[in-house]
Amino acid sequence: MFTIGYAAISAGAPLAPFEFRRRQLRPNDVAIEILYCGVCHSDLHTVRNDWNWTVFPAVPGHEIVGRVIGIGSGVTRYRVGDSVAVGCLVDSCQECRHCHAGEEQFCLDGRGDTYNAPDRISGENNFGGYAKHIVVREEFVLRVPEGLDLSRTAPLLCAGITTYSPLRTWNAGPGSRVGVIGLGGLGHMAVKLAVALGADVTVLSRSRDKEADALHLGADRLLVSTDGDAMSRAAATFDLIIDTVPVKHDINPYLPLLKVDGTLVLVGQVGPLAEPSTVPLLLGRRRVAGSLIGGIRETQEMLDFCAKKNILPDCEMIRMEQINEAFERLERADVRYRFVIDMASLPAPVRACD
Repeated sequence: MFTIGYAAISAGAPLAPFEFRRRQLRPNDVAIEILYCGVCHSDLHTVRNDWNWTVFPAVPGHEIVGRVIGIGSGVTRYRVGDSVAVGCLVDSCQECRHCHAGEEQFCLDGRGDTYNAPDRISGENNFGGYAKHIVVREEFVLRVPEGLDLSRTAPLLCAGITTYSPLRTWNAGPGSRVGVIGLGGLGHMAVKLAVALGADVTVLSRSRDKEADALHLGADRLLVSTDGDAMSRAAATFDLIIDTVPVKHDINPYLPLLKVDGTLVLVGQVGPLAEPSTVPLLLGRRRVAGSLIGGIRETQEMLDFCAKKNILPDCEMIRMEQINEAFERLERADVRYRFVIDMASLPAPVRACD
C-alpha cells in the first residue's frame, strides 16, 4: 500500500510530508492504521544523526497505537478492527536463546528496530510510526487492553517499558526504596510505575523546582542533589536508582546513595558519561548497569499492568505538522511530559493502493 508520513531527508533537515510504500502483506503480517504516535527523544537524535547511524530518508516513531485493517493468511492472534500497539521492535530471529527467553531486544542475530533498521527479508530500511499506516509481523504486535485511553497509550511503548523493565528486573516493590534521576518523559513514567509496584519513591533533582510535580505524580519526596547535607543523610538508603538523564552527565554524586548491592541503572544516555569513580562501587559492592527497553512478553505485561492500575503518561497532543516545533521544545525540555501525534491530522496519501 502507499501511505504518507513525515520524514527527514538529511541530518538536521526539518521533517516534511513523505509518501512511500509499505510492503505487501506476508502471511504473518498485520496491517495497521496508525491513530496515535508518541514522540521520543530517540526520534530527535535519529533525525539529527547524533549517533552517526541514521539512514536517510528517515521516518521516526516507535510508540504506535492503531487499529488493524488487514491481516496475512497465517495470522491467528488479531482480527480486523482490533486495537493494537507497536513499540521499538518489529523483528528478531526468534531462534536464539534471548528470543526464546522473551528478550528479543538482545537478539543475537540482530533485533529489527521499528525504524532506521533493515528489514530482515527485503533489506529495505524500516520506516516508523510518523505515518498513516504500518505493516508489522504478528509476533511483534501488542494488544491494547480494554480501559486504556488510546490517545495516551503510545508513550507506554517506549517510555513505559524502558522504565518498567529495570524496575521488574531489580525487584522494585513493597519494602524497596527507588530513586529516579530526571523528571522528564522517562522519569515521570518511572515514578508512576515504581509507585504502582509498591516501592518508596524519591525523585532526585538539582533544585526544588519540580517538587510539586514529583509529589503530584506519586513520589514520596524530592531529594535535591546539589544539597550536600541532604545527600549525606540519604547515603546508603536506596536499593535501586533509575537514571533517565538523556545527555552526558556525572553519576558520581549518586553512587554513595545506594545500599550495599544496590544498583544504578542507566536508561537515558546513549553514549559517554563523565568519568566514574570506582571507590563507592568497591566500598559498597554497588553496581552501575544499563537496560534496553524490554521484550514483547514483558511489554504486553506492562500494558496489562498499566490497564489494571490505570497508569498513563501525562501527554500533550499535537498535530503532525507541529512536529518540528515539538522537536525544538523537546530539546529545551519544554513538555510535561510526552508529546503524542494525533494521526488524524495527517492527510491521506494521494495514492491509496498499488
